[in-house]
Amino acid sequence: MTDTTLARPPFDPELEAALALVGDQLPSTLTPEMIPFLRQSPVGGEEEIFAALAERGFTFRDVSIPGHGGDEIVVSVIEKEGRTGTGPGFFHTHGGGMIIGNRWLGVVGFLDWAERFNGVIVTVEYRLAPEFPDPYPVEDCYAALLWAAENAGELGIDLSRLMIGGGSAGGGLAAGTALLARDRRGPELIGQLLIYPMLDDRDESVSTRQIDGIGVWDRGSNITGWTALLGDRKGTDDVSIYAAPARATDLSGLPPAFIDCGSAEVFRDEDVAYATKLWEAGVQAELHVWAGGFHGFDMFAPHTAVAQAMLAARDNWVNRLLS
Repeated sequence: MTDTTLARPPFDPELEAALALVGDQLPSTLTPEMIPFLRQSPVGGEEEIFAALAERGFTFRDVSIPGHGGDEIVVSVIEKEGRTGTGPGFFHTHGGGMIIGNRWLGVVGFLDWAERFNGVIVTVEYRLAPEFPDPYPVEDCYAALLWAAENAGELGIDLSRLMIGGGSAGGGLAAGTALLARDRRGPELIGQLLIYPMLDDRDESVSTRQIDGIGVWDRGSNITGWTALLGDRKGTDDVSIYAAPARATDLSGLPPAFIDCGSAEVFRDEDVAYATKLWEAGVQAELHVWAGGFHGFDMFAPHTAVAQAMLAARDNWVNRLLS
């Protein structure tokens, strides 16, 4: 077998130091056999998240709602204690490569906005592959988005300011759910926050060949995630645009998008291509490719200069969208 790994852009020096520590918790390549273990020891435990919510004066409640096929799934509704009136709705789809993670992963990144704009966060426990392959994850997300819109009055959500967002697999699911909302004529979204989104199952980009056996969520991990989601359909013509939004040929009529990623991660090329296709379709999109960034570096190394810049750019976009 020939070595198809290519030279890659270097990691940012600060991030490279952080990556050494990340490697102790998380191998570069995740295999199907690791899924049960990774689910038992999630990255970023719930206790810390609940503590962060309490410390900042947020409350949450869990609601069981019908997901894909009518089966029950859970959403959590998060808001400031004693909140009154209406504000934006932040619909959150979590990351984890379609195979791990839960509705709390990444939600802390939305707290500042919920506080600043008197908003409410709805985060969905979509079902994970391989036990629940496509279309379960994206259809669960759409069902939960529909529930949030239908219950906007009770939730105190201003329906003209309903935003979807998520990181990694959650970014891909946010993009896929936005496509579903467009094609099913609702709910209308004010914006889509696609944080280093996982968009393309085909394993054909230059960046996937560059990030193989190194960093966080490398080519092998990506193949594991997509294979769990799609099975034998992965890479064939039998994959919907909602499962793999990179396959969409018509991106017209979508809400404004924010897309970010690192220059040294698998998703770089598919994320840049998606932004380009949005522009071609006349959709407003803002794209940031952070030099030397590995996948998820803002979560693993938030103290670094490049992570701070990444978070500030995201914050700036949300401020402009909602102000």
